[in-house]
Amino acid sequence: MPRFDEGRPEMTLEEFRLLRDHVYAHCGILIHENMKFVMERRLWPRLEALGIQDFGSYHRYLRYDAQRSAELEAAVESLTTHETYFFREPAQLKAFCEELVPILEKRNAHTRRLRLWSAGCSSGEEAYTLAMLLKESGRFDDWDVEVLGTDLSRRVLAVARRAEYGPSALRATPPDLLERYFIPVGVNRVRVRDDVKAWVNFGHHNLSDVAGSQLVPRSDVVFCRNVMIYFDLAARRRVLGVIRDRLCPGGYLLLGHAENLLSLGADFELVHLKGDLVYRRPELPGGEGR
Repeated sequence: MPRFDEGRPEMTLEEFRLLRDHVYAHCGILIHENMKFVMERRLWPRLEALGIQDFGSYHRYLRYDAQRSAELEAAVESLTTHETYFFREPAQLKAFCEELVPILEKRNAHTRRLRLWSAGCSSGEEAYTLAMLLKESGRFDDWDVEVLGTDLSRRVLAVARRAEYGPSALRATPPDLLERYFIPVGVNRVRVRDDVKAWVNFGHHNLSDVAGSQLVPRSDVVFCRNVMIYFDLAARRRVLGVIRDRLCPGGYLLLGHAENLLSLGADFELVHLKGDLVYRRPELPGGEGR
């Protein structure tokens, strides 16, 4: 019986390292050598789409072709996963609602302006979740509120902007919130209501792009959950530097539960909430908030 991949090019170790390093330099995502098999299979469709016969030629295409930028995005798209859903990690969201939201309301009462950043937002479920939770609080109805979702993948950002989801994305959504913030649009599919969408914007952003990050507005809270697990130590430090710079002094950083800042030497304070541990950018001298 022939192999299912018979006739497709194999990736040499040298080709793997060249492609791995190219992807890492672009976005900080580190692919370990034990993932060579996965990289080979995920990039096969890209070679077939371009009519390229081997991975060495594909690496040269990524380096020198006029379409190299678009192809590099397509390659990274193929190598990354975007699994997420609404109301993910409910214990952390509960701590955010019960302990941080009242602080934010008091702290920003003089400006009545609130900014949240969902960094690595994938297809938008987290950004919309945060907007729904802010609406549920009833504290910010007449405030200037924006939840910014950014991601490296233009494909998932298109899904986020469309704001239509199926059962997998909704599997942890409480029934009452499903009824309150979504409208049916087809068999087993719903769309986020317009009043929630009005608080959410999306933009393309590479977290490793330090210069480009200056375009991200300063935020009161950054959610960057289950994103830095793809980075090595150097890339994590670089990304944390970006996040710290884009956080208001005294602003909060919430990571995924499998992530922490140990060994990173990051300039954040650990804050013990009743229901979670979060990080905070230290206040400026004199306690200035911004």
